[in-house]
Amino acid sequence: GSPDNFVTHLGFYHCRRKLRSEVAAAFPTLSTEQLAELIPNKEELNVIKIHSHKGEAITVYMNHRNPILFEVEKVLYPTVYTLWVYPDLLPAFATWPPVLQKLAGGADLMLPGVVVPPSGLPRVQRGTLCAVTLLGNRAPVAVGVATMSTEEMLAAGMKGKGFAVLHTHLDHLWEYGDKSSPPTLAPLVTDCAAEESAGGEEELQGKEPGSSCSEDGSKEEQQEAEDSRTPQEQMDALFNQCFFHALKCKVKKSDLPLLTSTFLGSHMVSCCPAGKQLDIKKSSYKKFSKFLQSMQQQRILQVKELSRGVESIVDVDWKHPDIKAFAVPEGFSSASAAQDSKSEDREQVYHAPEIIPLYGVSTKMMPLFQESGHKKGSILSSSEVRNVIINYVKSNELVDETNKNFVKVNAILCDCLLDKSEQDEISHLKWDELLSRCLERLQPLHQVTFSGQEPVVRKGNIEPIDISIAQRSSNKKVTIIKNLELYGLDPQCVANTLQQKVQASATISPAPGAKDRVQVQIQGNQIHHLAKMLLEEYQLPRKYIQGLEKAPKLGRKK
Repeated sequence: GSPDNFVTHLGFYHCRRKLRSEVAAAFPTLSTEQLAELIPNKEELNVIKIHSHKGEAITVYMNHRNPILFEVEKVLYPTVYTLWVYPDLLPAFATWPPVLQKLAGGADLMLPGVVVPPSGLPRVQRGTLCAVTLLGNRAPVAVGVATMSTEEMLAAGMKGKGFAVLHTHLDHLWEYGDKSSPPTLAPLVTDCAAEESAGGEEELQGKEPGSSCSEDGSKEEQQEAEDSRTPQEQMDALFNQCFFHALKCKVKKSDLPLLTSTFLGSHMVSCCPAGKQLDIKKSSYKKFSKFLQSMQQQRILQVKELSRGVESIVDVDWKHPDIKAFAVPEGFSSASAAQDSKSEDREQVYHAPEIIPLYGVSTKMMPLFQESGHKKGSILSSSEVRNVIINYVKSNELVDETNKNFVKVNAILCDCLLDKSEQDEISHLKWDELLSRCLERLQPLHQVTFSGQEPVVRKGNIEPIDISIAQRSSNKKVTIIKNLELYGLDPQCVANTLQQKVQASATISPAPGAKDRVQVQIQGNQIHHLAKMLLEEYQLPRKYIQGLEKAPKLGRKK
C-alpha cells in the first residue's frame, strides 16, 4: 500500500505500557522478559499508518529498523520480523518453498499446499492466528488466519482454502523494515520425516530430538545399527530401567504420596544414562500414565488421582521381586549417596506450568457465538473470543458511524451482555467493554501445561497458591500454604525444602474443605522466605500467589 506521508513518534511511556498489555493479552505465551525485549522502554518506537490495497487502514508499530506488530480493525498481529525472534509464538503450518511467491503476491494458502507432518498438524480452531513456514525451516514466512479448524481441514481431505494470508516475507510491510531474509532455524525433529520419508519413520524415532536432518546423527546411528531392537523397544527398555532405578534408589516411603510428574521429571530423569533422553511418545505406551498403569497391574506400585487431573504414587511395594532383582547400572552412586543429593536435584527440575485462561460458551452466550460456527460448550482463548466479537460486530454492521470506538447494542448483544437494569439505559458500548463483559459472562476454564506433558484443561479459574498466617495458642504464628499441587509442586518436597531453609518445623496436613489436598504449615511468619522460593527459585508468576503482602514488617522482632 502507499504510505500516508506521516510518521507519528510514540515516545510516551504510557502508550508502551498499554501496547505491552495488549500484546500480552493477544499472545499469552510470551514471558514478561520477551515482552520487554519486544517493546523495550529505551529504544524509540514509531507508529505509522498505511493503507492496504483493499483500502484498510493498518497501524504499524516500528522499533528502530523493523515493523514488529501491525494492527487491523483493533486486532494485533506479529510481523515476520517478530516471528523470526519468537518462531513458536503461533501454531505453524508448513508449505513448499515455491508457494511463498504466490502468498507474497496476495494469494491465500490453499490446503493442497499444506504439508502434513508425521506428527500431525497443530490443532487449531477456525479464526486462530497461525504462522506459515517453508519445509525444512522453522522460521515463519507468513501470518494468516485459519478459515477452518484442523478437524475440518482433515475432513475436507486437505482441499480448498486453509488460511487467509495477512502478511508475508517480501510484501510491502516487510519492505518497511531492513528487508532481511528469514533465519535458518532447525526444524523440530518431526519435520525431518517429510524429507526422509523414503527412509521410513522407524529410523527416525531413534534420533535424539534436536539433531537436525543433516549428518550430525551419524555417530549415534552406528551404535544403533548394532542394537537389533526397534527404537520403540529401546525406549520401553529405557523407561523400565529408569523406573526401577528410581524406585530402588531415589524414592523413600516418606516421599509418598509423590506426584507422578515429579517422579518422572525429577527421579526418573536423574536415573537416565548420559546421552539418552526419556521420551514417552517414542515408547509403546505413548503416555506416562499408561506406563504407570502397567506397573500397577504388576502390583509394583499404586497410583491414585488425589486432586482432579493430578495423579500421585500412593504406595510402592519395595519387596516386589522386580525391584529386588534390579541391578543399579554402573556409573551411578549407591542409594545412600543418592539420598543426600536428592533435595538438590529436585529443586532444579521444577518448571512452572504454562497457564492460559480459556472461556466456555454458555447457553446464554450462544447467539453471539453461533455465527462464527461455535457450539454450546466450545472452548476458546481470549483472542479467539475477541475475533468472534469483531466478526459479529462487523457482519451485523454495528460499528457506530459517528464514533468508531463505540458499538451499537442490538437485541442479541443486549440479551447476552447487559443486566436487566441496564437494558433500557445502554445503547452503545466501547470495544474494550464489549470484550470484558463478554469474557466475564463466559464460563471460566484454564489450560495447564507442565513441561513435556499434554495440556490439561480444567474448569473454573485457577486457584492461586494461597499463603496465610494463623495465630496459634500462646501467641505463636504459623504460615499456611495451600494449592501447591495445582502447580505441580509436591507439598512434601516444599515442606522439606522450607524446613531446611528457615530451620523451623514444617508439617503437612489435610487441607480443610478441599478433598484430597494437603496444606503445608510452618512455624513463624515465613512469607519472605516463601516469596523468594516461589518467585525466584521456582519462577512462578506473582499473579498466581496470593498473600505475599502479609509479610512481617522488618525491624520488629516477634
